[in-house]
Amino acid sequence: MWRLTLGSAALASALLAQTVPAGGEWPMYGHDLTGTRYSPLKQINAKNVGTLKSAWTYRLRSQADQNTKGGGGVAGFSEVTPIVVKGVMYLPAGKRVVALEPETGKEIWSYELTGQGNPSNRGVAYWPGDKINPPRIIFTAGKRLIALNANTGKVDPGFGKEGEVDMVVPYNSPPTIYENYVLVGANVPEQPATGQPGDTRAYDARDGKSLWVFHSVPRPGEPGHEVWQGDDWKDRTGVNNWGFYMTVDQQRGLLYTTYGSAASDFYGFDRPGPDLFANSVVAIDIKTGKMKWYFQAVHHDLWDMDLPPAPPLLDVTVNGKKTPILAQTGKLGYMFLLNRETGKPIFGVTETPVAQSTVPGEHTSPTQPIPTKPPELARHHFSMADMVTADDTNEAHAKACQELAQKSGTLVNQGPYTPWVFRGPGLPPSSSVIFPGAIGGTDWGGISADPSLGYVFVNTSDYASIGWIEKMPDGSRVPYDQRSVYGTPVPSKFWDRKTDANGALLGEESWPCQKPPWGRLTAVNAATGEFAWQVTLGVTDELPEGKRNTGRVNVGGSIATAGGLVFIGATNDKRFRAFDSRTGKELWETKLGYSAISTPITYQGKNGKQYVAISASGGAGITDPNPARAESLYVFELP
Repeated sequence: MWRLTLGSAALASALLAQTVPAGGEWPMYGHDLTGTRYSPLKQINAKNVGTLKSAWTYRLRSQADQNTKGGGGVAGFSEVTPIVVKGVMYLPAGKRVVALEPETGKEIWSYELTGQGNPSNRGVAYWPGDKINPPRIIFTAGKRLIALNANTGKVDPGFGKEGEVDMVVPYNSPPTIYENYVLVGANVPEQPATGQPGDTRAYDARDGKSLWVFHSVPRPGEPGHEVWQGDDWKDRTGVNNWGFYMTVDQQRGLLYTTYGSAASDFYGFDRPGPDLFANSVVAIDIKTGKMKWYFQAVHHDLWDMDLPPAPPLLDVTVNGKKTPILAQTGKLGYMFLLNRETGKPIFGVTETPVAQSTVPGEHTSPTQPIPTKPPELARHHFSMADMVTADDTNEAHAKACQELAQKSGTLVNQGPYTPWVFRGPGLPPSSSVIFPGAIGGTDWGGISADPSLGYVFVNTSDYASIGWIEKMPDGSRVPYDQRSVYGTPVPSKFWDRKTDANGALLGEESWPCQKPPWGRLTAVNAATGEFAWQVTLGVTDELPEGKRNTGRVNVGGSIATAGGLVFIGATNDKRFRAFDSRTGKELWETKLGYSAISTPITYQGKNGKQYVAISASGGAGITDPNPARAESLYVFELP
């Protein structure tokens, strides 16, 4: 189903013709193939950003699909990052994909998906077309890969079968487009251990035909297969490229794809090796689908320390030599600066001995790779002296944390890669306190970079998982598995409150139990591996003046601009902020109706104005007092 809401296809074509300079666009999720999320726009700068005001808002779900499934959970539709190409904004909106005037938010066309699934609530991709095919908006809806005519919003029948390709394995993010390659990952279950593969795949943007598949779990005869024992590789699920986008080195023809942990997440009795290519960034020849190199950031993952963020690419001068690098982060709370041509660490990585699991049948890796530089970005250590007190926050919070500690038994932390403690029958209760926890140090939002400064900007959370391993009943999917006091490894603000795991994970009531800060924003100088600056990110409004600067759990990502700015929502305190990219000084803040757990964009309109946009969900809009106005895109401009 489709419609043109402003009159006709002719009107849409006329609007499309009114383009802005390429530097003023935001043509893909990461802004460009390098994934730096860096815009050359500088109309909004460090001197005037404090005057930003609301320009317009757009509701992401129509009334018809307001109550449909798929819009709730951790972030609702607030993961949406629009794109702006040739004077038009494109984005998913509930059951629909829409084209908007980026200066006003007025609809140009709207396509409503029929059949199973919704368009990915993370974004869409643009392919410019060729002499035969029109420009296309390409998006995923579960295992469906769909192409629309970008000018009209109609399904383009020249792609696949009547505009659609069955990917078989679902992918829930916007494809990465390079030349005529449509590159997608895979969202597959991480429990139980067997199931669909998490491979990276390439399709032809012209006709939708499959071009190649890179096996994330290498098969016999493929590099990396030798680390799997016997048939342990067969039908192995997990090892999935579920991140929101990928990056491409156009000069070298390389695609950089990242993978999560092998299933099962917390018990690896049936995969005793390092589990390639789990928890790895892999450089793939984009023409052939063959691997050039890989770097594994976690061996034999037992903590679900995925690498969801795509690595941004930039060139920096290291020891007097211009060096092509990538910056890889993930849930593990470290950053690996690698030569993107060879995969070799720029500043060194040490295989460091780590504590070993006592769970029967487990095969803990004896060492884990820890970078020499940069320093750790997120917390890895904990002792009881780190427990929050009433002086840090308030009595109710401190009391709840003490109760959690008592219910958890002896709390164990042995530094980075602390194993889950084994609660054997008859043994006194104990629990591991693992940093980073379930949402990781850096999660799906990823990082941004300013190539002119050589700075990489990364937001991190210090938020623990608390739990243990115990024997499961006969017939369970695994003989041993992870458990926690409240059925989820992530506690909420008040431990006796009955709330679902998602609410505990990201809601505004989510207060960690160690002393603040709980969230930070860091600029890493990629040329030296040192921190250029680091600031606390987020506030706790419920606390009195003088205690509010706690930092907050944060999951979205940042962008950088030539105006000397870093824009970021991400925190679960309903704020959208701008920082000075050189110093880390906060220059602007606005409070939204709900937390913006997404990545913003900036672009130039046909009127010459620069805009900044971000999506958020779950509360009243900035200009609309109606509390039912949830899942909105908020756009800002200078006066």
